[in-house]
Amino acid sequence: MSPRLHVDFVKRLGHMTLQMRFAIDTEILVLFGPSGAGKTQTLQAIAGLSAPDSGSIVLDDTTFFQRVSGKPFVNLPARRRRIGYVFQQYALFPHMSALENVAFPLAGRRDARDRAMQLLERMHLAHLAHRMPHELSGGQQQRVAIARALATEPRVLLFDESFSALDRSIRERLHEEIRTLQAEHHLIVIYVTHNLDDAFAVGHRLAVVRDGRIEQIGRIDDVFTRPASQQVLDILGIPNAICASVVETGPSGAVLDWDGIALEAPPLGAPPGAQVMAYLRPEDIRLIYPDRPLSRMVGNNRLDGVVVERRLGRHVHRLRVALSDGRQIEVVYPASSYATMNLASGERVRLALRKESIVVIAVHPNPPPIEEEPCLDGANRADGCAKSDPALVSPSPS
Repeated sequence: MSPRLHVDFVKRLGHMTLQMRFAIDTEILVLFGPSGAGKTQTLQAIAGLSAPDSGSIVLDDTTFFQRVSGKPFVNLPARRRRIGYVFQQYALFPHMSALENVAFPLAGRRDARDRAMQLLERMHLAHLAHRMPHELSGGQQQRVAIARALATEPRVLLFDESFSALDRSIRERLHEEIRTLQAEHHLIVIYVTHNLDDAFAVGHRLAVVRDGRIEQIGRIDDVFTRPASQQVLDILGIPNAICASVVETGPSGAVLDWDGIALEAPPLGAPPGAQVMAYLRPEDIRLIYPDRPLSRMVGNNRLDGVVVERRLGRHVHRLRVALSDGRQIEVVYPASSYATMNLASGERVRLALRKESIVVIAVHPNPPPIEEEPCLDGANRADGCAKSDPALVSPSPS
């Protein structure tokens, strides 16, 4: 039976109240969110470096922390929790060699140096065992820190923004190492980051954290393609938020009115006149070649605009396009696509959307009377629609 960690606690901080509640099996859970959201404080509570005000933290039949009415108080010392913690700044002892750093948690064991050398070999660092931390690169120091975290054979491994200062290529190699280690040792891993690329590279599940609470938790691709709220969408930095009204609905799909633009969308289960909050997946928006016919799939979802900005990337390019009314949307496409098209700033383009690219986040079946501009969309307008109406509810699955 695989281990399971239950986290359910409250801790009052100066600027907010941290209320964390989740469970994790042998997998990699990414805590994702802006600075100050409570991610590091959550790791410290699990590791035993700080105590919550109430609640419990339990790993299988071992209670790490318990402060619940009617039950005995428990606060297991950090050294007895068998939790490996890899800090952001590595926290290696500068006066000790790599081997001595890894052996330090094993003080008193006869096989401490042998075990430390085995871990350095596992992290491909045996040839650097006698070097001091200042003689190692950032990536090598981080590998030593991981080896030290593994020295006591932990059941839980915590990473706190551990790779944020490293180059992309080094981070990618370390992400592969973490996934391999997690699978080999059947570890519970919690990985804190505010970098979405890192989250996708290393994690199995994603917990979006804001103001001390988890806004949404689930498989990474599910959370990213189906954000549960405007807040999650904002934290993930997903562009192309829109507000629209339902014009027609049926078993095969719906028609939305996006401020005068008709869009075919997936079935909604919402009546005509309902107001929806949605976003257009930028990777599903296609550029139309002027000399090629359109497929029937995108025949009715076409937008005309002008290129505002083109950002080149190693794997994907990003295009910001201004529509005729000034609204802007973002398009993401593979670097190898559209090589023959002129996509310089100021060029006119036509876009096509599959109806599946319209992801509905919330539906209001009976919108209130409109006294002023009802919905804000695009980069400058998305917040207004969601925040003005707290009664928005999640749509039926399509």
